[in-house]
Amino acid sequence: MGGAVLALFGGVLLLWCAAEVRLRHGVRRRGIPAVATVVAESDTHSELDSSPLLTFSAPAAIDGPGAARRAEVVLARPRGHTPLRRPPRFSPGTSVRISYDPRRPSRVVLAAAETGGVVVTDLLWTALGVGCLAAGAALLAAAATN
Repeated sequence: MGGAVLALFGGVLLLWCAAEVRLRHGVRRRGIPAVATVVAESDTHSELDSSPLLTFSAPAAIDGPGAARRAEVVLARPRGHTPLRRPPRFSPGTSVRISYDPRRPSRVVLAAAETGGVVVTDLLWTALGVGCLAAGAALLAAAATN
């Protein structure tokens, strides 16, 4: 039973890692580049989140004949790598480069130049998933031979 749980956990972790990397890569490639401002947290519990709260303007389309465009203010946290502690470069009032999904402006990723060790972190999560999947499969194989 433990092998199945471990293998399931490893498989789900690998799927999540792959989906997250694909999403971030897609938003960086096809998203709209912008500059966002780090916003000060008003909630003490949110201050513990290492991912900065960002605000930026995004054009909002109004459908219909003679469609007009207006800007909407978006408040969002970027997806992807966030360290255990928020680095000083994400202090309130700081400008950061981002990319956002034009269909869902709340889907934000930091620009490639703004992220530090994203590849290392992604590889560590992937290694954890592979390790759990392999350990679970080994336990299941050992249980099947007994």
